[in-house]
Amino acid sequence: MRNLRRYYSAPIQEFLEQSSKEILGVIHSNDISAEIKIQQSNTWEIEIEILREQLVKFTEGRIIFEYTIPRMGKRVDVVILYKSIVFLLEFKCGDTEYRQSTYDQVYDYALDLRNFQKESHNKLLVPMMISTHAPDVSCIIKERERIVEPIKCNAHNIAVAINFIAKQYNNEVFFNYLAWENSEYLPTPTIVEAAQALYRGHNVHDITRSDAGAENLSVTANEINEIIEYSKAKKRKSICFVTGVPGAGKTLAGLNIAIQRSNAEKGEHAIFLSGNYPLVTVLQEALARDKVEQEKQLGKRITKADALRSAVAFIQIIHKYRDSFVGNEDIPPERVAIFDEAQRAWTHKMIGNFMLTKKGIPNFAYSEPEFLISTMDRHRDWAVIICLVGGGQEINTGEAGLPEWFESLRRGFSNWDVYITPQLNDYEYRRGKSWASIVSGLQVYERKKLHLATSVRSFRTPDIAAFVKAILDMDTPAAKILYEKIKDKYPIVITRDLHKAKEWVLDHCQGTTRYGILASSGALRLKAEGIFVKNEILVANWFLNGKDDVRASYYLEDVVTEFDIQGLELDYSIVAWDADFRFDDNGWTYNSFVGNRWNKVQSEEKRLYLKNAYRVLLTRARQGMAIFIPQGSDLDHTRKTEYYDKTYGFLKTIGIEELLL
Repeated sequence: MRNLRRYYSAPIQEFLEQSSKEILGVIHSNDISAEIKIQQSNTWEIEIEILREQLVKFTEGRIIFEYTIPRMGKRVDVVILYKSIVFLLEFKCGDTEYRQSTYDQVYDYALDLRNFQKESHNKLLVPMMISTHAPDVSCIIKERERIVEPIKCNAHNIAVAINFIAKQYNNEVFFNYLAWENSEYLPTPTIVEAAQALYRGHNVHDITRSDAGAENLSVTANEINEIIEYSKAKKRKSICFVTGVPGAGKTLAGLNIAIQRSNAEKGEHAIFLSGNYPLVTVLQEALARDKVEQEKQLGKRITKADALRSAVAFIQIIHKYRDSFVGNEDIPPERVAIFDEAQRAWTHKMIGNFMLTKKGIPNFAYSEPEFLISTMDRHRDWAVIICLVGGGQEINTGEAGLPEWFESLRRGFSNWDVYITPQLNDYEYRRGKSWASIVSGLQVYERKKLHLATSVRSFRTPDIAAFVKAILDMDTPAAKILYEKIKDKYPIVITRDLHKAKEWVLDHCQGTTRYGILASSGALRLKAEGIFVKNEILVANWFLNGKDDVRASYYLEDVVTEFDIQGLELDYSIVAWDADFRFDDNGWTYNSFVGNRWNKVQSEEKRLYLKNAYRVLLTRARQGMAIFIPQGSDLDHTRKTEYYDKTYGFLKTIGIEELLL
């Protein structure tokens, strides 16, 4: 039987007693790829020979080849469990130098195991980069949070390095190597990693934690599937509203359903729709890049353009999908349409202006929710729309919010079954309307399981969303309590020095841990600090490119706003806070910079958008954040110190740690 967790595993003594041919045979038997390339087989053979020579004097320990890192979709070349230390070996056979890419790769393995593998939380993890033909390098031990910085070895000094490290730590209490090898793995992927994994054929249970957060995701997915099956069997048309706290995995749940319900043999097609252009752009590009790489590893070639076409058919911008049904009676091929961030759908006025100015179509009669429902209503028997709704996340003029979906149903589609969560009856969703008026005249069914209550974005603590909400609601006592609860797991600092913020983030990030600078789209006076929010960037490059690319987030030069980051995430962020949303003696004030001065924002709707912009920015980081608030200058009437001091003072009263100048 194949072992998908690892290709070979044995006590070191048993490994030494077996022939290279026997070991290679076991590895081959567990490789499920369509074809085993000669080059890969030769690499395994070289690794086996090197390790048989290096470990010949080892009297205990265990060796594992090709150990799975599920969240990353990768395998560690070799794991050696010795003297109760976990050694992670990444081989680069034939390399004559130690590359930064290898350093980051093996560091990522260690970070992933520490964060997500249960038995690794308190173990010493030692990543090792084995460039077989590189020169000897002194073994220097630098440890941080139970991970040793990657050790550089060649083919001849692996045993020397392992013994040196084991002697330095001299562990006397041995852990159970088999328990470690078979340990529960509780991953929390980014939305990009999740989309790639789902696209490759995994399901939401494979790639998420098995605690309350992930169980919630699976429960919600099952509930949606039951509604789809019921609608199909009874020939009903249904609309589901899935709610959740920021970072709860609404988009992940939607992508999972879109893939599960795309079954041509059953006459089913599903599509994932979003009005969030940056999110769609990043996901499409990520899927295309991953597809090219996956095919390359199988010895096949596929062009980026071909890979991108497939990704675009699966994930689409709502506006392009919508426009394909304007002016015709075509029936959509999709029976299931998932609409991400449904609260951001356009109003009748917004879409009407767009149709007139861009398409030359006057008097367009629908809001975006109403038109989407009307297109799916063209099916004669059954259809399902799944609306993924984030409370308090409307951030732009022309976004209809949740009530418009119910108004649309009432105007022309009251025969549809409407599935809701109790949480929809919250002011952040209702936008000032009474709940009774919203659901009046509709066939409404409450389903508690459609709500995602636990954040899975920040795997270190589920309380970030509540902490940010307490700050924005000026609930100082609650914010203080929540900060004390999260500060040791999820570090947050404030500073008046952007350079200090950058240093702090760089100090906390190893491997390819993703970080970047965020700011409000209205933060125009951060330009004086070198942060220009109006600079146009290619978001796919910012989110996906590597450390050596100046266009990537890693360079901490280009900034993205709430419009670019909503629905996506970083591991660590620098949130740059301007005077558009500032604190004074009476609470938060709302400001817009026009021409050469700040003006008060009078519109309640625009105030909501500004508050939500900061909610988005402050909930994007998975592992920690630095908040940068400028000093300002009384020599500049647009950047007075009072604009910034009181905001900084308010955050200080909560107890947030300061990075002093």
